[in-house]
Amino acid sequence: MAAEVDSALPAEDAIHTEKALGTLPHEENARLDKILNRKFDLHILPWLFGIWLFSFIDRSNIGNARLAGLPEDLGIAGVGTQFNLALLVFYIPYILVDVPSNLLLKKFRAGVYLPSLITAWGVVCLSIGFVKSYAGLIVCRLLLGLFEGGILGGVIIYLAMFYKRHEMLYRSGLFYCAAPLSGAFGGLLAGALGNIEVGGYKRWPWIFFVEGAATVVFGIVCFFFMPDTPAASRFLTEEERDWALKRMKIDASGSTVLETVDEEKFDWFWVWMAIKSPQMWFCAGVWFFLLVPLYSFSLFLPSIVAGMGYTSTTAQLFTVPPNMAGFVVVILTAHFSDKVKNRGGFIAAGTVVGIAGYVMLLVSEQNVVKYAGTFLIAMGVFQASPMLMGWVANNLAPHYVRAVGVGIVISIANCSAFIGTFIYLQRDAPKYALGHSISLGALVITLFLTGLQVVYLGWENRKRDSGERDIRLVEGSVHRLGHRHPAFRYTL
Repeated sequence: MAAEVDSALPAEDAIHTEKALGTLPHEENARLDKILNRKFDLHILPWLFGIWLFSFIDRSNIGNARLAGLPEDLGIAGVGTQFNLALLVFYIPYILVDVPSNLLLKKFRAGVYLPSLITAWGVVCLSIGFVKSYAGLIVCRLLLGLFEGGILGGVIIYLAMFYKRHEMLYRSGLFYCAAPLSGAFGGLLAGALGNIEVGGYKRWPWIFFVEGAATVVFGIVCFFFMPDTPAASRFLTEEERDWALKRMKIDASGSTVLETVDEEKFDWFWVWMAIKSPQMWFCAGVWFFLLVPLYSFSLFLPSIVAGMGYTSTTAQLFTVPPNMAGFVVVILTAHFSDKVKNRGGFIAAGTVVGIAGYVMLLVSEQNVVKYAGTFLIAMGVFQASPMLMGWVANNLAPHYVRAVGVGIVISIANCSAFIGTFIYLQRDAPKYALGHSISLGALVITLFLTGLQVVYLGWENRKRDSGERDIRLVEGSVHRLGHRHPAFRYTL
């Protein structure tokens, strides 16, 4: 058919006809893919990187403020676990809003909804600098969690609207590498801001004033530049926009019959499909145990380094190199993960590296060895989190199954904060053996669950390869099979 069309029409018209039929030559498809990815990378990733950078800075800067006198000024220095409680309350609304926020993303337009969230939590972060009481700190941390709660799931779903399944992990890594970078950048900023004493505000308030104000400005700028969907991307030509929509349908491998994500409507059927998906629960378990060390490391690294005998300012600065190492490793592993189309192997390898880091912190008496251990933890733990983002998004389809599944996974995973925020207690300083031991155990469980998920996904793919799942094509509506479609293959 394509050959008949080509012989009957001029070359340019033939190409346009082939585009309409979705039968473009492979070379033309590849050319358009490169153009689209380059444009999406330039017009989307910088904003997502900035959003995640400010997200981690604004939730973690309380750890820097701790060394700059916040507990003393609020009267909670050395008082039980009040500081840990201030860390914990952030995660209560953060967990609760995840699923509903993901469902609202498309309804309220992603290009408006995501910038609204970052602007709102920037205002809250700035307000923490004015806090004069412990109660005020708790309220601000609750509000911060409320507005940050929908951001990670929202970003994952947003990326899945623009990129094909095995192009997405690299982009997830490019935006997520802002997490370790925030630790490095936050440490440098805190080292400078924590020494300012102006207008009656001394040291720690300036960390929140400056970082919160920067977040607000960035959030406002995002309103003007972030597109809602590929169809609404003004920086694409009509030809590029058409292929952007068609390639996503092809990449869906039968999981949807709709032309664009804009056509998908909410249905409780998709909610139940997500809930009944074993791969979703595996990812939730893996991510839960992974986040125990990730969150505790992000929040308490300044305290861990200070426990090695360094002063406040020096400890802030010494948090920079391990986080920079994590930043580089996130980018590298994300790139190679998409190249080989594998997630589980990288998570397992990173977990082993992180385990080695915690062993060094626990058994060594030498500061240089302990400090080297923080590098291994940063390199092993940070890279695994974007892997999980890609893993859960790759293996759930279509849009609303992914939205619900991602929301549930993130909600369950973030319950680990109830552990992570209470395992590094002041009474355990300077060695923090309890925190290091629990983090080590969590990584061992992460490794085990990762192996189980790889085994399950491989088993299911073999069933589909052998035709044992083809019966689903005649059992019911093909357009409601989603990721259960026999043509859909899970990413290991």
